[in-house]
Amino acid sequence: MPFWINIVVGFVSLFVSAGLGYILIPYLKKLKVGAHILEIGPRWQKDKEGTPLMGGFMFAIATVAASLIGYFLISSYRSSHLIDQPDNAFLKLLLGLGAALLFMVIGFIDDYIKVVKKRNKGFDVKGKSLCQAAVVALYLFGLKLLGDTTAVVIPFLGEVDFGWFYYVIMFVAIYGFVNAVNLTDGVDGLCGTVTFVYAAAFTVIFTLLNDWEYSAFSMAIAGGCLGFLIWNLHPAKVFMGDTGSMFLGGCVVALGFASGLELLIPLVGIIYLIEAMSDVIQIGSYKLRHKRVFKMAPIHHHFELSGWSEYKIVFVFSGITFLAGLLGIFATAMYLH
Repeated sequence: MPFWINIVVGFVSLFVSAGLGYILIPYLKKLKVGAHILEIGPRWQKDKEGTPLMGGFMFAIATVAASLIGYFLISSYRSSHLIDQPDNAFLKLLLGLGAALLFMVIGFIDDYIKVVKKRNKGFDVKGKSLCQAAVVALYLFGLKLLGDTTAVVIPFLGEVDFGWFYYVIMFVAIYGFVNAVNLTDGVDGLCGTVTFVYAAAFTVIFTLLNDWEYSAFSMAIAGGCLGFLIWNLHPAKVFMGDTGSMFLGGCVVALGFASGLELLIPLVGIIYLIEAMSDVIQIGSYKLRHKRVFKMAPIHHHFELSGWSEYKIVFVFSGITFLAGLLGIFATAMYLH
């Protein structure tokens, strides 16, 4: 399969995402859909008060459009070269996109309540968790219908079949990682940059796996994030909000599961894992010892309060993701051989 299709998909997503900024940002400003910065954060964050929220629609629309364009280009190429279409390829792509979009809807409700209803804490925690759990359950059910196995590839052990317990483990993992991506969105450009690198790594991984539909999907995510970063790097002109971070959380999970190598999610997505664990450690430590481990959690705020600039945080965190992505690519190549 020619890689030019991925290049086309990436540029389409980038230009659509970046171009939507010219339309969406003025519209959000007109609606006065601006972020409210809580007092508990670093004092300089208050300067961002009123920055338009819900910018995640930019890369979400771009990703969906570019992914579908990629799918039809790939299908046309296969047809013209008499190459058989993989079973359920379109349904598999729709499942990943569908899960990401459902998570985005939950994030949008959260943002809407915050900025329109003026309730700073957003969506009720219990209601939000139940909605997320429902989407996770639907996604796992969809995977089962498409023939997903309950075996997990574990280094040095090969495939280990967990039986029905697989769904329990993966339910917790998906729920956790979607929210971990959401936690990563706290510094200008951070979540978008880390996810750009994550998706770029998975573009290579799916190319090695000869899964061209998801290789294009990965490239669409990467392009969409890159286009959004034009508007979101410090000083941000728009925030992705939970609308965007929840969508990206769904994408991050979908890429990992589609590869059939679920352990690549915590490997390539090590930053998401660190962000989530820093929050868990901070809360646990305070409840048990009434002491904080970090100056503030998630951990990007700890570094921010330690004097790191937002640029430095983004550079270091995305650099770690880049190295983790190389490890993921190497692990995939070793698995195939």
